[in-house]
Amino acid sequence: MKITFQGAAKTVTGSKFLIEVNNSRFLLDCGLYQGKRKDSFEMNRETSCNSDTLDAIVLSHAHIDHSGNIPCHVKNGFQGDIFCTSATRDLCAVMLLDSAFLQEKDVEYVNRKRERDGKKPFEPLYTKKDAVASMQYFVGMSYNRKRQILPGVELTLVDAGHMLGSAHVILDIEDMDSGRKTRLVFSGDIGRANIPIIRDPQPITQGADILIMESTYGNRTHPPYPESERELKRIVNETVARGGSLLIPAFAVGRTQQIVYTLHKLFVNGEIPDVPIYVDSPLATRTTDIFRLHPETYDEEIMQFMLEDKNNNPFGFETLKYTSSVDESKNLSSSDKPAIIISASGMMEGGRILHHLKSRAGNPKNTILITGWQAPFTLGRQIVDGKKEVKIFGELYDIRAKVELVTGFSGHADREELLAWAGAMEKKPTQTFIVHGEEESANALATALHDTLGFKTVHIPNPNQSFDI
Repeated sequence: MKITFQGAAKTVTGSKFLIEVNNSRFLLDCGLYQGKRKDSFEMNRETSCNSDTLDAIVLSHAHIDHSGNIPCHVKNGFQGDIFCTSATRDLCAVMLLDSAFLQEKDVEYVNRKRERDGKKPFEPLYTKKDAVASMQYFVGMSYNRKRQILPGVELTLVDAGHMLGSAHVILDIEDMDSGRKTRLVFSGDIGRANIPIIRDPQPITQGADILIMESTYGNRTHPPYPESERELKRIVNETVARGGSLLIPAFAVGRTQQIVYTLHKLFVNGEIPDVPIYVDSPLATRTTDIFRLHPETYDEEIMQFMLEDKNNNPFGFETLKYTSSVDESKNLSSSDKPAIIISASGMMEGGRILHHLKSRAGNPKNTILITGWQAPFTLGRQIVDGKKEVKIFGELYDIRAKVELVTGFSGHADREELLAWAGAMEKKPTQTFIVHGEEESANALATALHDTLGFKTVHIPNPNQSFDI
């Protein structure tokens, strides 16, 4: 068996790992590189989507840095099965279309400049037609149901607690050449315990022979979730008292629904004022509808809340509005009335949040609330790092709004939670591969796994490095 780390090696994006065994080739995840817009465009064009000998794809969850390369493979001839949970399949139906729209718009923008320079135009990485075509290959699975997906390869998906439909991947592999049986576990993105909406991550107590493990927060800890709820309450009240607006750049899938639910609870309990709340993100609106379709993934807290709430809807209440048109978004952007605006993208590299920043970032009455990890060199990272003047749509704007950072809403386990998840394994892996983390985080987690938990051999793969198992 051979593993090649085609993505998410010494970086937190582009998750993609090629497994070769029993004359079959399949991918664990199939993600796009995300981050600074120009860098992402160039990196994704350099990434291979050759699919002639690819037999299957196993998808841990729907985030684009884990799923976004699928239509590129379909465009280039892939016709195998794509195994994932049913909720992941439903999310991909809207998220891959949205990604394709962005691919087309980015190429349109770049080609205008290339045309002026007399250069040959680019084609989009893939189109909306490719995204639609890819959906015919998805095979939805339930959690904890073993299934043979290729000769000698059995797959089980276990709830990872990271987002709707997210999964740890268990592969029980019988190498037909050697006769050896190997259990390979891919953590996917590991969620946090005691976070509302979805269930806690399920430990894999039986352990693994080979472990591929994420390390996003391998060197950091989050504050307890209740503390983050209190911080959100404080920030809302302080901002409204100043007569300002609260801008929350948020990922459309997972983070937006989490923040909406928290604001719903605070409003119902009378802990925040009756101020208009807007979700200004078409993708967030569509994915929220999918969240409503999958109550089987909810935890006990949100099920109880739904029984007691008069709206019977954790993602909708009196003061909340989902914008549905460009004109509504433009009117909201030009308004000077206090409001809470939740809008994508979460790293502020595109989307409607940029228009709201243009109109509100220069006012010290307003607040910009960062609730998630910001990739290096993105606009979000610049603002988190305290830069007072930033470029938005090519023009310089002052950042005079108050900037707040609350990390407890993160859907990623922190250092202690990662170690607790790995430490629950009764059988320690003989080889562990640390992925999906910047080098500092990956190194810190690798050291802790080896020194604290006694994991024998811990690798931090380089991009496109291969290992024979």
